[in-house]
Amino acid sequence: MTRVAINGAAGRMGRNLLAACLEHPDLEVSAALEHPGQAALGQDAGVLAGGDPIGVVVTDDPATAQFDVVIDFTRPEGTLAMITHCLERQVPIVIGTTGLSPEQRAEIATAGHYIPVLIAPNTGIGVNLLSGLVEQAARTLGPEYDAEVIEAHHRHKVDAPSGTALYLGEAIASGRGEKLADRAVYAREGHTGERASGEIGFSTIRGGDIVGEHTVLFAGPGERIEITHRASSRMLFARGAVRAAAWMAAQRPGLYDMQDVLGLTR
Repeated sequence: MTRVAINGAAGRMGRNLLAACLEHPDLEVSAALEHPGQAALGQDAGVLAGGDPIGVVVTDDPATAQFDVVIDFTRPEGTLAMITHCLERQVPIVIGTTGLSPEQRAEIATAGHYIPVLIAPNTGIGVNLLSGLVEQAARTLGPEYDAEVIEAHHRHKVDAPSGTALYLGEAIASGRGEKLADRAVYAREGHTGERASGEIGFSTIRGGDIVGEHTVLFAGPGERIEITHRASSRMLFARGAVRAAAWMAAQRPGLYDMQDVLGLTR
């Protein structure tokens, strides 16, 4: 059995990760980690996940925990701190944290020289399939079709556009043979003038308890193509992350993504 540590175990996503790990036949929850002062400290991880006690309590001290792989869905600072522990122990890490700065992503990439590191803005299988469809559509349609990424999430999400929206924007840019940074438009207000050819636009919605919705719209002369993914439960992300953790346990040092886990061609 592969021993898994869940970092951010008390959050909504963390509880789903615990539940998904407990239902996986080849994994066991060996550590549930949280930041100091969290109300869940000392609680049993199995109970936190909505089940029976498993004898693993939530702790804020990774040094006392035993694990073979880490799943981290926290904030950028917490993720980078966790990477330090993984480097010390030479264990893999699956990162679902979003809102990372370019500098933080570079630091994570450097860790991939020494340990297996998987970073994914979305661990859901459907979204990663969607990315491939979007890239193919962008390659076929070209910049003559205006591309817009429309995303919606719950009111508590702190970063915008979502990591998944940016992931899909990168798929559009890749399909066109371009870089997203050269084409992205993140905000429109006032007298903006006509849309420039080749722009990749982003529209963001925040409200209620929306788990996650993403639509890529290609608007061309006389037709409009929309490719949409709607998530109705966070468990789909959790199950994907747990699948990635089981896969990562056998990998060599390197930087990976969900495309690697799912064996999808690029």
